[in-house]
Amino acid sequence: MLRSCCRPLERCFVRRPGGGGDGLLWHTDLKQHASGDYSIAVVQANSNLEDQSQVYTSPSATYVGVYDGHGGPEASRFVNKHLFPFMQKFAKEQGGLSPDVIKKAFNATEEEFCRLVKRSLPMKPQIASVGSCCLVGAITDNVLYVANLGDSRAVLGRRVYEDKKKPVVAERLSTDHNVAIEEVRKEVEALHPDDSHIVVYTRGVWRIKGIIQVSRSIGDVYLKKPEFNRDPIFQQFGNPVPLKRPVITAEPSIIIRELLPQDMFLIFASDGLWEQLSDEAAVDIVFKNPRAGIAKRLVRAALQEAAKKREMRYDDIKKIDKGIRRHFHDDITVVVIYLDHQKGSSNGKLKRKSVGCTNAPVDIFSRNADEVQKDLFQTIS
Repeated sequence: MLRSCCRPLERCFVRRPGGGGDGLLWHTDLKQHASGDYSIAVVQANSNLEDQSQVYTSPSATYVGVYDGHGGPEASRFVNKHLFPFMQKFAKEQGGLSPDVIKKAFNATEEEFCRLVKRSLPMKPQIASVGSCCLVGAITDNVLYVANLGDSRAVLGRRVYEDKKKPVVAERLSTDHNVAIEEVRKEVEALHPDDSHIVVYTRGVWRIKGIIQVSRSIGDVYLKKPEFNRDPIFQQFGNPVPLKRPVITAEPSIIIRELLPQDMFLIFASDGLWEQLSDEAAVDIVFKNPRAGIAKRLVRAALQEAAKKREMRYDDIKKIDKGIRRHFHDDITVVVIYLDHQKGSSNGKLKRKSVGCTNAPVDIFSRNADEVQKDLFQTIS
């Protein structure tokens, strides 16, 4: 199938107006948050954009969310709409942000999505197999929280004063919950000692029950709740997996870190970026280039690597339409958060501004993304 797309490549291309620009790339060059600037960029590869992302800013806190969906866009869009309100609700009730607040917000989002799946099953049985990775960063009182489900990743760029040849290093702040990693495979196997086939090698990668690579997510209800696999409606949709108990979870891994003066910036990105760039390469790009448009620069660097792997030109890959483009790279979302500990003026400007939230488009190609989201959630009411 891939060869039929690649030879000749021209058959896959859809030329768009705009002087060679990428009509599937969206970006916000630079905005302010409480302790610096931030930049966002997204490029769409799937027929429906399965990556969703947002940055919430206030004078006292900054929240970052990157949600990488799989099996469809419903779960990532649901998380994008519900997770931050839950975090704010529980933080208010408990007097501030904490690991317990974050876990409660993840759990509430998971439970609400499961309720949506149950209600939607007669009309849309495939929604039981839709899920989303979920990466969240929160900065408040100079403390960073990173919570993660799945294989999106947060990486810190940290200045090293004693090494002039390498003035900045990459420090990974999140755990990849992907059974491609031996440690994660062993963790899953240890939780299922009575199932010798809980993780199997199939189609070139390790997968849980031969289906999914990530061991933690929001959604994927059919891999968590045995009753969905027994439901006659879902049985008509696909091949149910007999379950004694859940084979994946929605329990986030959480790290807490006090931010230090040498902590320069944070990169939050879906695995579409990390499939193409190492942590160190991404940090070097951010360190060596201007702030404005830095997230877009990272996305373009990833696209260049994807093109190189296929012995293509970067200009060629930009012309491939959504859906077909998924054979060349994944949806890619990047959020770069600069940490300007010394700049009180930036804080002062933000304190005079109201609370705000920047959301990437629900679907980059669609000119009517609001209607796309409205149609998606019409079953909620």
